[in-house]
Amino acid sequence: MSLSRGGTLRLLYLGLSLFLFAMDRLSKSLVVARLPLYDSVPVIQDFFHLTHVANTGALFGLMAGLASPLRGFIFITIPVLAILLILVFQFRTEEGELPVQVGLSLILGGAMGNLYDRVVYGHVVDFLDFSLAGHHWPAFNLADSSICLGVFTLVLDLLRHDRRAAPAS
Repeated sequence: MSLSRGGTLRLLYLGLSLFLFAMDRLSKSLVVARLPLYDSVPVIQDFFHLTHVANTGALFGLMAGLASPLRGFIFITIPVLAILLILVFQFRTEEGELPVQVGLSLILGGAMGNLYDRVVYGHVVDFLDFSLAGHHWPAFNLADSSICLGVFTLVLDLLRHDRRAAPAS
């Protein structure tokens, strides 16, 4: 890879993914070291708590009841394949397509963070715990936020392209 403008942009996108991975690792390491499992500390009473949760399921605990050997295989194999596909998409996409590249970088950083947890801990460390007016959102982490923001960025870019491609009436 040359360090032309394109090479430099690709390195910046990779740097964004690695930065997000590092921030996710740092935040989870602090939670694991300082907050016992299932303990909760109110940050904003009745709205936001830091709650140490071991998520054995997928996004927001989905499929947590799946048999353990199958769950481990699925929750490690799928993220590895996703990471490989994201890298392929990033290198097949023009470097200058900022929304697509940033969206993919956000997803990549988050996927690496949660995959690390699954390999090292056997579960994902979640700790951001929100509730409002009696409605509780499942705990999540920075990697989950990064993935969701990346998907949102890609969807917005798709909608923007669809509008330009639609025939005028």
